[in-house]
Amino acid sequence: MNIFDDDDYMMSTPKSNYFSIAKTANQNIVEMELEKMLQRLAIAEKMLEERGLEEEHENLLKTMIIEKELEDRTNSLFIELVGNIVTQCE
Repeated sequence: MNIFDDDDYMMSTPKSNYFSIAKTANQNIVEMELEKMLQRLAIAEKMLEERGLEEEHENLLKTMIIEKELEDRTNSLFIELVGNIVTQCE
C-alpha cells in the first residue's frame, strides 16, 4: 500500500494530507498516534492548570485564532502526525 498515490499530495495542506492518510493507513497506527497527540495536549493543559496559567492560555488562544503563528503550529502538528503514521506504515 502506497499512501502517497495521490498526485495532489504536495499541493495540499498539512490538514488535508493528515485526513487523507488517516483514511488509508493502518487504523491501529492512526489511532495510536492520535491518542499520543491527545495525551501530549492533556499533559500541557495539566501543566498550565498547575501553574495557574489556564486563563492566560485561553486569552492567548482567542487572540491567536486569526494569527499565522497558530496556523503554523497547527500545521506542524498535522505534519508530525503524518510523519509518525507514514514511518510506521512503510
